[in-house]
Amino acid sequence: MSADTLNTLIVDDEPLAVERLERLVAGIDRLELAGTASDGDAALKAVRAGGIDLLLLDIAMPGRDGIAVARALSGMRSPPAIIFCTAFDGFAVEAFELGVADYVLKPVAQDRLEKAVARVLAARSEKRPEPVGAQEFWVPHRSELIRVAAEDIDRIEAERDYMRLHLGDRSYLLHETIGALEERLDEAKFLRIHRSHIVRRDFVTGLRHEGGGVWHAQLADGESLRIGRKYLNQAKEIAGR
Repeated sequence: MSADTLNTLIVDDEPLAVERLERLVAGIDRLELAGTASDGDAALKAVRAGGIDLLLLDIAMPGRDGIAVARALSGMRSPPAIIFCTAFDGFAVEAFELGVADYVLKPVAQDRLEKAVARVLAARSEKRPEPVGAQEFWVPHRSELIRVAAEDIDRIEAERDYMRLHLGDRSYLLHETIGALEERLDEAKFLRIHRSHIVRRDFVTGLRHEGGGVWHAQLADGESLRIGRKYLNQAKEIAGR
C-alpha cells in the first residue's frame, strides 16, 4: 500500500449513509476502506487499535457524538485526520476549532469529498509553521458552508449575536461574539476600533478628528467608522502616533 493512501474509517449510525460513503471511498484512489463504526465509542476503539489515517465522521449519533469523538482525538499525539460528513451546518465553527480537515454537508458529493481528501493529503505532505491567528472562517450561506480567508475580510461589524464579515461587495453572517472573534484574528493584521467594529489594518486609509475627542477611521471603501474612546490609542498606532 502506498504511503499516500489513507486508511479510512467511516463513522455513521445510518446504514444508507455508510453505504453511500463506502461507494465514494471506493471511487477515490488515495483512500482505502479500513472499516466502519456506528457510534463514537466504537470509532475511538478502532482508532486506538491503530492503523487509521482518516475518519469520515458523522455528528449526530447515539451516545458519544462526532464532536465528542473529535475532542477526544485532539488529545492524541498523532491523531487521524477528520472530515465531518453531516447534515447539520451549525457545528462548523466548533469543528474547525478542534482542528478537523474539512466539514462536508450531506448528501456528500464525490467531487466535494475528493477536495476534502486533497486537503488532508496536502497537510500530511507539507511542513508549515504554525500560523498566527485564524487563517480562514467557515460561514453558512444558503444551503452550504463557504470558506472565507481571513486576509480577504475588510471589516467586521457586530449584529446582535452575529458578526457580519464584509468582503468587498459581499458579506456573510457568522454566529460568534466579537470578543471571541477578536481573539482568533491576527492582531498584526486586524484592529478593533469600537465595541462593534474590527477592521483590517491595511484597509484603513486615514483617521479623522471630528472635534470634542471624537475620531473616525476612514476606510478604503469610502466608509467612515467611529472609533471608540477605549480603542483610540490603538487606532492611532496605525499612523505612528
